[in-house]
This record gives sequence, C-alpha cells and structure tokens, in this order.
Amino acid sequence: MENTSTPTHCPYCALQCGMNITPLPQGGVEVTERPDFPVNRGALCGKGRTAAQVLSPALRLTAPLVREGGRLVEASWPRALDLIAERLGATRERYGPDALGVFGGGGLTNEKAYALGKFARVVLGTSQIDYNGRFCMSSAAAAGTKAFGLDRGLPFPLEDIPKTGCVILVGSNLAETMPPSLRFFTELRENGGTLIVVDPRRTRTAEQADLHLAPRPGTDLALALGLLHLVVAEGRTDEEYIRERTTGWEEARAAAMAHWPEHVERITGVSVPELREAVRMFCAPETAMVLTARGPEQQSKGTDTVGAWINLCLATGRAGRPLSGYGCLTGQGNGQGGREHGQKADQLPGYRKLDDPAARAHVAGVWGVDPDALPGPGRSAYELLDALGTDVRALLLMGSNPVVSAPRAAHVEQRLRSLDFLAVADVVLSETAELADVVLPVTQWAEETGTTTSLEGRVLLRRQAVTPPPGVHSDLYVLHELADRLGVEKGFPTDPEEVFEELRRASAGGPADYSGITYRRLAEENGVFWPCPEDSTGAGATADGGAPAPDGAADTAEGAGTAGAQDGGARTAAAEDRFPGGAQDGGARTAGDEDGGAGTAGAEGRFPGGTEPGTPVAVAGGPEGSSEGAGAGTAQHASAAGTAGADGRTTADAGGGMAAGADGSVAGAGGSLAVDGEDAALDVLPDDPASEAVPGLTPLAPPAPLPGHPTTGTEAASEARLVRTVPRVVGGHPGTPRLFLDRFATPDGRARFVPVFHRATAEEPDSEYPLLLTTGRVVSQYQSGAQTRRVAELNAAAPGPFVELHPRLAARLGAADGDPVAVVSRRGRAVAPARITPAIRPDTVFMPFHWPGEGRANTLTNPALDPTSRMPEFKSCAVRVEVLGPGE
Repeated sequence: MENTSTPTHCPYCALQCGMNITPLPQGGVEVTERPDFPVNRGALCGKGRTAAQVLSPALRLTAPLVREGGRLVEASWPRALDLIAERLGATRERYGPDALGVFGGGGLTNEKAYALGKFARVVLGTSQIDYNGRFCMSSAAAAGTKAFGLDRGLPFPLEDIPKTGCVILVGSNLAETMPPSLRFFTELRENGGTLIVVDPRRTRTAEQADLHLAPRPGTDLALALGLLHLVVAEGRTDEEYIRERTTGWEEARAAAMAHWPEHVERITGVSVPELREAVRMFCAPETAMVLTARGPEQQSKGTDTVGAWINLCLATGRAGRPLSGYGCLTGQGNGQGGREHGQKADQLPGYRKLDDPAARAHVAGVWGVDPDALPGPGRSAYELLDALGTDVRALLLMGSNPVVSAPRAAHVEQRLRSLDFLAVADVVLSETAELADVVLPVTQWAEETGTTTSLEGRVLLRRQAVTPPPGVHSDLYVLHELADRLGVEKGFPTDPEEVFEELRRASAGGPADYSGITYRRLAEENGVFWPCPEDSTGAGATADGGAPAPDGAADTAEGAGTAGAQDGGARTAAAEDRFPGGAQDGGARTAGDEDGGAGTAGAEGRFPGGTEPGTPVAVAGGPEGSSEGAGAGTAQHASAAGTAGADGRTTADAGGGMAAGADGSVAGAGGSLAVDGEDAALDVLPDDPASEAVPGLTPLAPPAPLPGHPTTGTEAASEARLVRTVPRVVGGHPGTPRLFLDRFATPDGRARFVPVFHRATAEEPDSEYPLLLTTGRVVSQYQSGAQTRRVAELNAAAPGPFVELHPRLAARLGAADGDPVAVVSRRGRAVAPARITPAIRPDTVFMPFHWPGEGRANTLTNPALDPTSRMPEFKSCAVRVEVLGPGE
C-alpha cells in the first residue's frame, strides 16, 4: 500500500514527538504513529493524538478582524495590514522607535523567531522585543551559560538517560507535562538505575521515584546546597576532576559548607536522613545526572538555584563525561530554538549577544545594515508588558497569550488595554487577541513548513501536510507585507527555507551554529544536533563534545558545495544540498555569504512551485527510515528481539521487542507502550487507530522520494563508546549530540563553579497570607490553553481549574472536596473547586494555570524578578484560602 502520510512533529511541548499526518478516504486528515522517531517511538499523549482537531476551520480564525465601534469585525487582509503599518508608523514618528513593542512566543518556528527579531530591529528599529520563553527556562539558560559557557537544554540526547546510574529530577512533573518521556526514566530503573524526584507535590512523576523529596516551595536552593555540604563532609568530591576541569571550587565549597544538614532541614522540611540518602544514591554509581524544570527555575533566585545544582554535578565529576551531566527540560515546543535566534531582548541569531560588537558586525553584514543602526538590548518580558501604555504605546504580538500566562495577569491585562494600538497574529481568538485592535489569522504547524529545536538541541523539520483554510496566511507573510508597507521591500521572504538559509549564515560561528544544517539533512537524518558548523573537519564543534568555534572561524563544506571563510569568500550551494524543485518564483535564486560574497542556488534547489500562503506544497523526502528515504541515522542498541532490515526499516518479534535499524529508527510490535504495567499518563496510538477525521482539510500530495544520496554507517563499539557514536555525514559536520566531553565552551575550556547562598523567596507567608501557592500544568491541557481548551476530548478530561489542599489544611478551613474556594494573594483573587489530596504539603496549595476568568491562577502570582535572568517568581507566593458559601 502506498504511504501517503506526511512525517512531521507535534505542535506542543519541547519533546517534539514524531507523528504522521495521514489523509482519510472520506476526506480530512488524522494523526497516526511514527515509530521511527527516537524520542517517542510512536507514542503520543492525548494532546498530540488530538492535535489535528485544532486544524478545523470551525475552531480557529479564518479572516482578519479589526475593531470598529468597540467590536471586532471581519476585514480584508489589505485593510488589516494597512491599518497595522499605519498605526505602527505613526507611533514611531510621534514617540520614537522604542515606543513600539514586539512580543513573540516559544512556539514560533526558528524561521519565524528569526524573522521577528530581524523585523523588530531592522524595520521598526526598536529595542523593545522579548518573548514568553523568558517565563520558561531563562534561569537555567543563565546558569548554564555562567557555568559551561553555553546554554543548550540537554547537553546529551534523551536516550542517554536509561544508561546512567542515577537521575535527580528537580521540579518536573514530566508524567503529565511530556508523558512520552517517562519511558526513559522507567527504563533507567529497569536497568538498575535510581530516580530521585524533588517536588512539593507527590505527582505522577514522583510516584515513579525511588526517593521523593518534598521541599517547601522556594527552598530548592537550600536543598542543593545542603546536598553539596554532605558531599564534601562525606568525602565524595572528585578532586582530580575539580582540579583538571573546573575553576572557582574553593569559593563554592565555602558557600556550601554554610548550609549544614540540620539548618537545611529547618528551611526545606526535608529530613537529614533523606538528605543523606539522596547523596548516597547520587554518588554511588559512576554516572549520574541532574535535570531541572520550571520548579527551581521560576523563582526570583532561579539562576542561583540552578547554579547550585550545577555545582553539585561539578563537585562530583558529573558534567562533561559520558552518561553524566546537568540538563534543563525545556518546556515549549520551540523553547530552545526560540531563545537562540533573536526574539529575546538581548540576543542576535546564533545565540550571539546583542551588546557584542563582533556579533553585531557579523549579523549586520548578513542583514545588509550598518551595525550602529541596530538597537541595543531592551526590556525583559514582564518589564516590557509592565511598560505597555506608558513608554511602549503600540505592540505587535505573535504566538503568545499573556492575559492568561503572565504573572500578575490582571495587571498585565490592564496594561494591554491601555495601549494606543495592539495587533495580534494567532491561530485562535485567544484572550489576548480579544483585546486587540487588529487580529490576523495565521497558519499553524501542519499547514506550513519550518524548523524547531527540541529540548535535546536537535533541530527538526516540520513539514506542511495540509493547505490552510482560505483567508489564512503565515507569520512570514505577515512580516513580509508589513516590512514592505513600512519601507523595507527586501529581506523578509515568505518561503521558510529561504529564511532558514539566511539564518544559517547569521548563526555561523556563533554558539548556536546552524550553518552546517540544511532542510535536506533534517529530512534525511531525523534532525541534526547543534552546534553544526559548515565544516567537514569538525573544527570549532566536534561531534564528541568540543566547544563551538569562535566568531570568524573559517567553514568548509565538502561534497555539497564550498563555503568560504566568513569574511567574504564566495559560496556555491550545490543542488545536492537542497530539496528538488523550482525556486519560489520559478527561477534561480542568489544568496550571498556572510559579508556579501557571491553565491547562487539553482532553481532545482528549492521547493517545487510557489509557497505563498494557501498554495499546496509537496515536501520532498520520504518518511525517515523508509526504503525510499534511505535514512541517515546511527544504528544503536539493537536488540535480539528484533532485526534491522536491509532497507533500514526495523522488524520486531511477536513479543513486542524493539530494534534499531541502520537508519536509527526504532519500531515495536504492537504500538503500545506500558508504564509500570499500565498506560498511566501515556496515551499511545494503536497500530490501527480509530478514525478521528478533521473535516474541511485538504491533505497535500504524498511526499516524493529523495534522489540518491550518501548513507551513513555505524561505529561498532562498547557501551561506553556508543555515547560518542554519531552519524558519519559525507560532506558535512555530523552535528553534536553530546556537548562538553572534551572541554567546556569557556575560554579556557574549564567549567565555572559559581558560589551561591540560600535566600528567602520574594514573598514569605505571614499572618494575613499564611500559605504558599505553587502552580503548574495538567496532562490534558497545554500552557494558556488557547488551543487545547478548544478540543472536546481534552476538556472532558480537564474541564477547569482546581485548588489542591492537604486534608489537614482542608479540615482546618472547613473545606470539603468540590467546595468552591477563593485563593487570595496581594495581587488578586482566584476561585475554583477544592481538590483534597494528601499528595501536597499542608503548608502549600496548588493551582494549574491553563484557564482564564475567575479561576486564572496567574492573577495571584508574583512578578518579582530574578536579577540575572529576569524570570518572574511563578512558583511561590503568599496566599490565603477562603471557603465560599452559596452564591459567593
């Protein structure tokens, strides 16, 4: 049977699970499993399985809206775009460029994030741009950069987790936030490793742990320092590693020794025996990891908190070694890529710093502008939102819903209402879009091609599978049209691959170097890990863990054209380096190198036909791992339970075993994946999924096979050697799955200890507000819920907000399960039903943050900012709880 599916990736979390979009005989499309993608092996949570439902025209915007007489009414695209350009231009003329703000999102593709940052700085000339990813992992990014010289969420692939000896998982409920990842931790324990979970609640994830530590919210810093104190006191430090691969140990050691176990117990509520057991479990095996998520990061001291956990890894020699290290579990779908390419207030593409003269010169050369014309760093996300209506008079917002997701949300909503002008580009009419003067309906994941970067640092290709509804255009089209209306006629193409080609050049030589990555490679290899310079020798970033090259290093690509040094050599992109098909305009395309050197890409090097919004595009490239595609992954961990076929596909025996084929794909026999003998939070597609057609969608033609291309071999090795195994890519750098194995990305190659000390949260409980509130997510909703709240199946599973109370607290308040209660902070009041559970501390209450209205958890949260990362303190604020009577 002909395979008519389009392989792509889930639109939700940073796992970016592989999935297929499959047309149905009766019309419409459905999501089906894609077992060749190594992160999820076909397994999908309920959000991913139902993702195609939001493609329905009935659930989303299909025409621009403009505000007339206080109401949003439908308008034409020219009228809506003209109005935005007119109002932005008039505001800039009257108040200056920094009166214009731009707010992006961690769900935007790399191409969109790149173009949005360029638009803000080149077209608008404003410094006032940031994005909602600031609220996600900015503290971990800041701490990782301080310690290692580089931030990439995970410095190793997820497949390494089951092979380590111990994992400390801090502030992550991944069983609900990214369910397919739970299998890596289940396999860890099956292999004899141990799992320690740090969380104030006994979550579904904590239930899987060998040891659960439940600290008081906001005390993770003290906990990490207490563990490091015990490591020193018990003689468990790795002195040789500290001497050879780090600096700053004496100061960090002194800071930790001020946090003796009994003192830490009083701060955190974690007993001394539990602290000692955690140290024993972490230090006993030869390898171990620490992984953090929003729990320790969304604090006003989040950077120091993550730094303390990194210090624990460094002191025990658990960083920059195989199967060991510190990692951050990035949350949003493109939370990693979104912070690398310019929509953050202080960054330029390639994770360059905006205040670095060399970085400014390089990127300005790519953009064809004067470096001095680029604005400097602007306000961070919350500070930008807080300035709306005063310093910032007009705002362009893409892919975010701060009315629900921002801290002190009622205040943020008021600031949005006070703007002179607000334009929003979104898929749905979110709570923020409802406040706008102009709303533009834009394409979403399955309706467009683009790249994302997963929490592993793996750059992935999402393929267009369906045509968008009439009247819907892409974000790239929006930026192109606005730039043209504001006087910049060139530099903002609508073709995502053309944008990516420019992104490659802009990132070249930077910390997040994508210059060796092409759409073709992404299709062939199931993604490529950055850094990946355009250099077959590996100079500047080695596949087994070297540091990125500094700006100005020469790059060479063999076999797929040549690239001159970044200071102006000519570059030719061969046809083999691109998808087959014509250029967008049917003719040849010219692309200069970093400093204007000549280069050409022939018409055969592009997608076939035009890619204007609404135009069907058949993306070339068979499904990864198919015989047509002759995949380019690495064969690893083959099991006797399955065999790899000659075409690179994998077969499995009736027992359900899995094996890895020569393309790196993994397939199981049956399509079910149990977690400790049951489905738990993991919802897995069967082999023959029930039809869940989405009416009104037109699937594209099936992907065509790629032309002949080099395949890769496998480096046979022991288990220790496998962690360094990477695909052998002919004519290009293989990418960097594992960072820091040889040196860290600091000038001297050594990791930096950073001395930190515990301090209290910005808002401690008192007699008026005696409890602590912490917030989080549930398995069936995602972020602000703007999309998932429109899916009936997900709403049935998670219909609304709730307040978790410990039974002792509920008894003291006189609250029964289901009673309406009000949670009150210094910033506002939220009302939701009580949920009585012993899974939470008696001094803590919990609310999920997916809903607007009276149950909006972020009405309560504290915008106190981390001094380094500017992360708000979502995870801890002082509240009281009131039981409501009838009618209250």
